[in-house]
Amino acid sequence: MDGATGSAGHCALIADSDADLVAGATTFVCDGLAAGQPVVIACTGETAVLLRGALRDYPKTHWTEWSDVFGSGAAAAVTAVRRLAERHRTTDAPVVRVVLEPFVGPDPDTWREWQRYEAVLDHEVTDEPVLTLCVTDTRRVPPPLVAAARATHPVLATADGEQPNPDHVDPEDFLQSLPVPPEPLEDTEPLLQADAVRDLRGLRRELADRAADAKLAPGSEPALEDFLLAVDEMTTNALRHGRPPVSLRLWANEERLVCTITDRGAGFEDPFIGYGPAHGEDLSLGGMGLWLARQLCDHVDITPDGTGVQVRLTTVLD
Repeated sequence: MDGATGSAGHCALIADSDADLVAGATTFVCDGLAAGQPVVIACTGETAVLLRGALRDYPKTHWTEWSDVFGSGAAAAVTAVRRLAERHRTTDAPVVRVVLEPFVGPDPDTWREWQRYEAVLDHEVTDEPVLTLCVTDTRRVPPPLVAAARATHPVLATADGEQPNPDHVDPEDFLQSLPVPPEPLEDTEPLLQADAVRDLRGLRRELADRAADAKLAPGSEPALEDFLLAVDEMTTNALRHGRPPVSLRLWANEERLVCTITDRGAGFEDPFIGYGPAHGEDLSLGGMGLWLARQLCDHVDITPDGTGVQVRLTTVLD
């Protein structure tokens, strides 16, 4: 643990009362406005009601819909935060303040991606001209995510102002410390098992056929299409950049789609890879496979398997 590492622009407001939440956020916003910095707020409806009341005398504050930033999931939120700051940055005001509330529901299956989001954002804002205040309401946020907030912000907003966070963990260390939970479907017979993959065209057809055999619930077609695109991207990535043989396993039931792609390469050296387009906004330059997979699937878990690396893609079906 090291309260000195990370970005001073990544600040946590961990509040257990309306008064603490309003006081911390108001101080952050007013300090920014006094410095001539654009201030943007993306919070849940409940928190927005509190802050709009407290900030009604500050019309220069910009409000954006929570869903515009967080509605597409944790991996997409990293890019959304960056773009939000870029949209409000000007030559005269290069530093933007953003109040964020990455609120997560009660399903533990969703939590690990949001824990990863916290560490990735901690890493991303280090070199960005943006100051973030991340709101965590302990009355509504599950304890594991409160703990993640405490570990991934080098600065805490308190009633006495900002102070260094002694519990801050280096974002790379935090990201790599998160366990990858077992997937029960992997203990069952796969719908498709392919070893030494070479023919992507034939594999694509077989994947679609086997997924169709699973007789998924009506309305699952868009999720299935996104999932199969992610599988194609990651299989292509393994063939191009990994070491053979490349193997694939596919499972599906009424609740989830799961696919593992394994190769004998060293894997991804950068734990933050795939949380932004490899070449910025120019999608034509390639290097997009992992980024696309993170946008298209609910979970992308990357683990060494003893002799290489395994990528597990999971899509949860509503």
